[in-house]
Amino acid sequence: MPTYQYRCADCGEELEAVQKFTDEALTICPSCNGKLRKVFNAVGVVFKGSGFYATDSRSSGARKAATASTPAKSTASSPAKAASS
Repeated sequence: MPTYQYRCADCGEELEAVQKFTDEALTICPSCNGKLRKVFNAVGVVFKGSGFYATDSRSSGARKAATASTPAKSTASSPAKAASS
């Protein structure tokens, strides 16, 4: 269950509450009966492991396999040019 942080708009007291997603948000300060507001903080996300960016270094075998699976461009003249000759 997530932990939510609240701050009272009247007295400034901060508190944390462990609540389910389906629980109603707390609205009354237990100290002064003032109005509580949820405090939202930035969440740090760190992606670990390989494969998250195209610039990740790959082994030479993976690079060769990726190059081999890409279809090569045809160098033959287009059918429109051949028909007009």
